[in-house]
Amino acid sequence: MSEITATNSLRTMTNSIDLGPTGSIQFQFAKLQMALSQMAKTSAMNYIEEIQNSQEEQKKIAALLDYARTGQAAAKEGKGNAGKTGDGVETIVNEKCWEMTSEQRALMEKHGLSGSANSDGDYRYGADESEIVIQALKAKLDELGSSTQQNMVFVQDFMGQYNSYLQGSNAAIREGNQTLSSIANSR
Repeated sequence: MSEITATNSLRTMTNSIDLGPTGSIQFQFAKLQMALSQMAKTSAMNYIEEIQNSQEEQKKIAALLDYARTGQAAAKEGKGNAGKTGDGVETIVNEKCWEMTSEQRALMEKHGLSGSANSDGDYRYGADESEIVIQALKAKLDELGSSTQQNMVFVQDFMGQYNSYLQGSNAAIREGNQTLSSIANSR
């Protein structure tokens, strides 16, 4: 976010907060704190969404990794059919090979993973070629896991900021109310 956008956004948010007809400095400070807390909350929510998306991709890649391992094991044994993976998908094995489905190929290509097409240019893998696919999938899972952990740190930071700004806002409102009460009682 650019500085100009952040300033305009903060100004817009501050103007939208209504704490009554007062122009007191405490209430202006409270409005600023409330706007900053909302910005921190929005940033945290963006990271939470990224985490959720990353976790969905991790599930898909983990399922493909399981599929590839099952295919590799069946290819090593030379079985005509390796049976079903944990998610009920049948692993195709023919002549000591297994084959990716079109969805699996699309997932591999989406993430730019090596091993999408084997040395023959098709999507059938023997035991040795399977290892390239498996290593690429493991590396991608590690990468997504690290990214998720980093995003969780950002979420914690933004939530800490959110809490701090909200407490500052509440304290400023309390002080403003006390000042107004003192003025009203001294008349």
